[in-house]
Amino acid sequence: MGGDYGPKVVVPAALDALQNYPQLEIILVGDQQAMARQLQDLPAPPASRLHLQPTSQTVAMDESPSSALRGKKDSSMRVAVNLVKQQQAHACVSAGNTGALMAMAKFVLKTLPGIDRPAIIYPMPTDTGQAQFGCIRMLDLGANVDCNEDHLFQFSVMGSVLAKALDQKATPRIGLLNIGSEAIKGSEVVKRTALKLTHTSALNYIGFIEGTDIFQNKADVVVCDGFVGNVALKSSEGVANMLLNCMKREFTKNWRTKMIALLARPVLKGLHQKFDPTRYNGATLIGLNGIVIKSHGNATTKSFYKAITEAINEAEQNIPALIRSEVALYLGDPKVP
Repeated sequence: MGGDYGPKVVVPAALDALQNYPQLEIILVGDQQAMARQLQDLPAPPASRLHLQPTSQTVAMDESPSSALRGKKDSSMRVAVNLVKQQQAHACVSAGNTGALMAMAKFVLKTLPGIDRPAIIYPMPTDTGQAQFGCIRMLDLGANVDCNEDHLFQFSVMGSVLAKALDQKATPRIGLLNIGSEAIKGSEVVKRTALKLTHTSALNYIGFIEGTDIFQNKADVVVCDGFVGNVALKSSEGVANMLLNCMKREFTKNWRTKMIALLARPVLKGLHQKFDPTRYNGATLIGLNGIVIKSHGNATTKSFYKAITEAINEAEQNIPALIRSEVALYLGDPKVP
C-alpha cells in the first residue's frame, strides 16, 4: 500500500514476477478492495501462487516511525514483516515509509547475533571500462546517522557477504569512504575503523576511497555512516538528473540541435539504459533476522519488479544465514585488536 502509487504498481509487478519465476509464491498484503480492483484489470494470476492478506491500516509516507510502530499493528507494512517473522514468507518488499519500515523490521525481526544495528545497502552502477556497467554495494545509506568503528566494521562484513553472494565477487574489495585517501585524513572513528579492517585478514580491505571514486570501479563495497551515505547518494542522484535535464534542453534548443539529437539517438538510448534507475531498485535492510527490501517510493512497475527479484535472489542465497556465520568468523579473528 506504500509508495507514490501503491497497488497500481505493486500488483502488476507481482504478476510479472509470478510469470517469470515459476516456483515463486507472492502474498499481497493490504486493502483487499484496492488489490481486487487492480487484479480485475489484469490477466488472471495463478491462483495457487498468489495470496491476498487483507489489512485494515496503512502507514502514511510522512508518518513518524514511532507512531507507525505503536499505532499501526494491522498495517500492510507491519503484517508483511510479521509474515517473515512467522516464516510464512521468505522476504518482505515495500515501497513505503523508510523510517517506519526500518523501525518495524528491527522491532519484529531483531538484529542478527554480533550485529548492533541494521543498515541500508543499495546497488549502484560503476564504470568498469567496458560496454556494460558494473555494480557496487554502498552502506549505510541513512539508517544510522551516528556510528562508531564497531558499527562500520560490521557494515563491512555484511556488505562483503552480500557482494560475494549476489555479485559473484570471490573477494569483494571494501573501501572506506573518506575525505581523502591519505592515512592522516578523516575522523577518529574512520581512522579506528580502518585500523580494525587492516588487521582483519579475512576481509579484502583496500583502504580509503573518496567520493569521486565511488563510481570508478575502485571498490565492490563502499562503507560509511548513514549521514554521509545518504548525502552522497542524494547528491549523485541530483547531479545525474541535472545532467539529463541539461542535455534535454540543449538537444531541443533549435532545429540543428534536434538533428544532432536524432543522430545521437542510439548513444543516448544506450546511456539511458545503463543509468536507468529501475535496474538498481531495491535497497536491503541488512543485518536483520530476515530479508526486507525497500523499493523507491516512486517506483514504476518495472522498478518494483526489480525490487522483488532482489528479494528472490537474497532468499535463494539465504543472506541472513550467511551473515550470521561470517560475522561469527570475523569477530572471532584473533588479529582483530
